[in-house]
Amino acid sequence: MNSFAREQGKGRHDGFIHVRGANENNLQNVEARIPRDSIVAFTGVSGSGKSSLAFGTIFAESQRRFLESVAPYARRLIAQGHTPKVEFISGLPPAVALQQRRGAASSRSTVGTLTTLSNSVRMLFSRAGSYPQGAPRLDSDAFSTNTAVGACSVCHGVGTVHSVSEKSLVPDPTLSIRDGAIAAWPGAWQGKNLRDITTHLGYDIDVPFQTLPEETRQWLLFTEDQPVVEVTPERDRVAKPYKGRFWSAERYVRHTVATSKSENLRAKALAFMHSQDCPECAGTGFRPDALQVSFSGLNISEFNAKPLQFLAELLRPFAVPAEEEAQAEVISTISTDLLARIEVLVELGLGYLSLDRSTPTLSPGEMQRLRIATQLRAGLFGVIYVLDEPSAGLHPADVQPLIEVLSALKAEGNSVFVVEHNMDVVSRAEWIVDVGPGAGSGGGQVLYSGEVQGLAQVEKSVTRRFLEPGPAPHRELRTAKEWLELDGVNLHNLVDVHASFPLGTFCSVTGVSGSGKSSLVSVALAQGAGGLALAESEEQEDAAQRAVIAQARGAEQVNRVVLMDQKPIGRTPRSNVATYTGLFDAVRKAFAELPLSKERGYSAGRFSFNVAGGRCENCLGEGFLEIELLFLPGTYGPCPQCHGTRYNQQTLEVEYAGKNIAQILELSVNEAEEFLADIPAAARALATLREVGLGYLQLGQPATEMSGGEAQRIKLATELQRQRRGHTLYLLDEPTTGLHPADVQLLISQLQQLVDQDNTVIVVEHHMDVVAASDWVIDLGPAGGDGGGRIVAAGTPAQVAQNEASRTAQYLARRLAS
Repeated sequence: MNSFAREQGKGRHDGFIHVRGANENNLQNVEARIPRDSIVAFTGVSGSGKSSLAFGTIFAESQRRFLESVAPYARRLIAQGHTPKVEFISGLPPAVALQQRRGAASSRSTVGTLTTLSNSVRMLFSRAGSYPQGAPRLDSDAFSTNTAVGACSVCHGVGTVHSVSEKSLVPDPTLSIRDGAIAAWPGAWQGKNLRDITTHLGYDIDVPFQTLPEETRQWLLFTEDQPVVEVTPERDRVAKPYKGRFWSAERYVRHTVATSKSENLRAKALAFMHSQDCPECAGTGFRPDALQVSFSGLNISEFNAKPLQFLAELLRPFAVPAEEEAQAEVISTISTDLLARIEVLVELGLGYLSLDRSTPTLSPGEMQRLRIATQLRAGLFGVIYVLDEPSAGLHPADVQPLIEVLSALKAEGNSVFVVEHNMDVVSRAEWIVDVGPGAGSGGGQVLYSGEVQGLAQVEKSVTRRFLEPGPAPHRELRTAKEWLELDGVNLHNLVDVHASFPLGTFCSVTGVSGSGKSSLVSVALAQGAGGLALAESEEQEDAAQRAVIAQARGAEQVNRVVLMDQKPIGRTPRSNVATYTGLFDAVRKAFAELPLSKERGYSAGRFSFNVAGGRCENCLGEGFLEIELLFLPGTYGPCPQCHGTRYNQQTLEVEYAGKNIAQILELSVNEAEEFLADIPAAARALATLREVGLGYLQLGQPATEMSGGEAQRIKLATELQRQRRGHTLYLLDEPTTGLHPADVQLLISQLQQLVDQDNTVIVVEHHMDVVAASDWVIDLGPAGGDGGGRIVAAGTPAQVAQNEASRTAQYLARRLAS
């Protein structure tokens, strides 16, 4: 047996996973010994390398080994991760990753379909439902809006029908077609194409649309005909004629809504349609015969709309030992299974969700807890579950049930590895792996791997001082001079709510999951203070959620509303720290001022990898190419021409202080701050990024590789460096998600700085350090869903901590007293 084989076999049966020579991302030749069949917490500041060890190394290697057992042809059909940079790992069982991902884009994906609870509910109605006299029994598929036999024949299961009118397609009939009267047509070259075709068809596109004959207007807007004509583009007589097909405004809009894969294009097309509940199914999406079947007095649509907590109580009387009668046994069997699965979700703090809640509206934390509950019923044994901050989005009151669920996974014979910042969860773990001491190149070392109490002796650990937090720092509270008040707020579970927000202060909005915090702040307050158009969130605008607000007072005190969320700063790898913050513009300008650039006539655009000229044309500035392999899955490799730099050789010959533009992008924020000190605009942006704890990020790190917490802090840093005028209202939804307690302190400092500059900061938050540092607290509850939606306490942190009606009070009091 060779030395490698002996090393692989060593420790295989000692109950530990042995990792040696791990160099994934910033890991520095890491060696670690981690117990199986235990709850293990991976800790460290943001960017320290804990996820690189847990997910990038341990999970990735487990997945790689499993896929090696799959036939090469079948492997091509499986989405594969990368091969981790690690010398070897022994004692490694199969692994399941439960990471934080946002809901799928399809509104047909719901809580019920994600957890597979819908399958059991459909069976319940099919086999145990009450049918009308003489009605035949329906198959379970008839109780699904996603099947041909169950979906409403008019709206196809969506529940909504869309129609168009001349007014919706042509908002301003005084305009000519050339000037954009038919607003529903596409923009840019497609719109010009349709205008050219319309001209060649003999229609006048230069008169006001309203002056055209009615027959002409009707044909242009609603015809199903698609004549093809030979078109010579206007003002471009040298261009070759082409065959152009006409699309009426209605046909284009309906085609876009039905077939486009772009949510943005679909949303724009829907804006030109009248949307209403389907008259056939009353908006339920189900066929009439399915809606006539009931269980415990509820039809399938009503059942799916009830909160899980309600369903648990409804099913409890049916989940009892069955009598001899067969029908009773069917009801008992299905109800018992449903109740057991729903109770796990309720215990995880998700009792406020309904089965028909669409997954795009769920937070990453909610999605992950739904997956955890589903795994509990999977009955797997001997597996490592690797979880990414399962406490995300959880109120302190919901942390204990989470720990019990994690313990249940372990009790079934599995290992549970959690990458976690919540010290309540960490302190309950059986083992801790602390990575650090800093972030980026300042981290990547395993400082400690052992029982939790032993971390207190590790001086280099930043985490150790937060296991037993000291007293909250005392400071003078700000007093509001003006208030922004909302009366009669109605949205989701908020019913006629009156809320008063103190301006010029730091305010936290608290409450258990589902109590209505985000609805009140991110939607109602954003609208009441200035409208959704001011909220810097494209997805929020697309969702077009509107709160009904009877009256808003004090909004005139606010000049600007900024909604900062954890959505990515870009959807492609082309967006990165440097481009998003704008500092790259200053760097490219500095490169364009260099003597060699002037000699060659290079402008700042030459140093962008997004446009032709300076970029590598072989990979179009991507830096890598996909490599197709026969009978093996495709893989990605560095571009053979630019070797991953993204630029062509001529561009890379220009150097600033000895580094070319590609080497600048490889610098970390900390390194770049020193190197680019002579470029004021860049240095200012880099200093702000460092101050929010992002000094470890590379300037060229793609947006797609950043966590939600990193994305939000980049937005915050970008905002902090702007020259602001007037009073700005900043709205943040759980900004501490993904942050180590040490990073939370940095975040609090930056938010306080914004308030000190005569602005208002309002955060939806569960982290008691943030709440304790606030000037004012608004607590919603007392529970989630229908049991919440009310303001149960409002006042200073000390006042709310004494309010017995608040579920937050005891945790806030503990933090203030510690």
